[in-house]
Amino acid sequence: MKLTKLSPKILTLLALALLVIIAPMFFPSSFYYRIGALIFINGLAVIGLVILVGYAGQISLGHAGFVGIGAYSCALAPEHLGISPVLAVFLGAFLSGLLAWLVGRPILRLRGHYLAVATLGFGILIYMVLSNEAQWTGGPDGMAVQATGLKALLKSMGFKVSASEMWYWIAAVVMMIGALIALNLHTSPTGRALRSLHDSEVAAGTVGVNVANYKLSAFVISAIYTSVSGSELALMNRFISPDVAGFLHSVELLTMTVLGGAATVFGAVIGAAILTSLPQVLTVLHDFEHIVLGLIMMLVMIFMREGLVPSLAKILRRRPK
Repeated sequence: MKLTKLSPKILTLLALALLVIIAPMFFPSSFYYRIGALIFINGLAVIGLVILVGYAGQISLGHAGFVGIGAYSCALAPEHLGISPVLAVFLGAFLSGLLAWLVGRPILRLRGHYLAVATLGFGILIYMVLSNEAQWTGGPDGMAVQATGLKALLKSMGFKVSASEMWYWIAAVVMMIGALIALNLHTSPTGRALRSLHDSEVAAGTVGVNVANYKLSAFVISAIYTSVSGSELALMNRFISPDVAGFLHSVELLTMTVLGGAATVFGAVIGAAILTSLPQVLTVLHDFEHIVLGLIMMLVMIFMREGLVPSLAKILRRRPK
């Protein structure tokens, strides 16, 4: 079978799998496994935003709030409920989905910059709760997260890997599962309905699409994605602070989405890879990270409005054969 005859879904999954498998061959130290894990964790959150922004055409400036819910679920649930940190991931996803459903019903009636401001307010509210409820969350200083016990389990089975290597592969597998779900959603009747909202909510409603329900579904699904990414981040770092739910983190995730291509799953991972690795590799830019972030977003919006991956794909298609 020729490569060009493969469906876009299969090509995307193959490209992501190759990226996951080949990347460690170029890692000079275990430190880069950690960067890779961070890329895949952010990539999962950005795939969730692709469903909301790229598929359904809705905007959110507060999605880091769901990252915070997922992260703090893994810190608080084992301590106060006695459940395992791994089960706490599912609890965080459930709570995020439920909260997204409750909050999304009123705010998704808004459009454009009104919706952006409403989601911004939601994100700030989550951040303030996590920062101020110090008796539960540790306040601005954050709190420790219990170990999952996965490394000890792997060691007992004869697998000797560092924590960074273990989380690289865990984050990669979870991201691949998230990518598969998003790609299947894209080609499903639900995905087609979401894309019709992106083009025109009025036209979609005219042909029988339940606009409110589909917008809410996209919001809930994207919240679950970002919650799981927050849980992974907390379990990998074994420490969490309210900053993960802050406005700047929401902007970072949205910039990753726009940079790679808001409508493509592969673009989401590329955007996450670029903006996650730059501050880690080029430490000289650390003090100017958010300035660079703003410049990147401006340049992409001016010269590559569809994002890097769709824009480069267009250029390649235009080349004479």
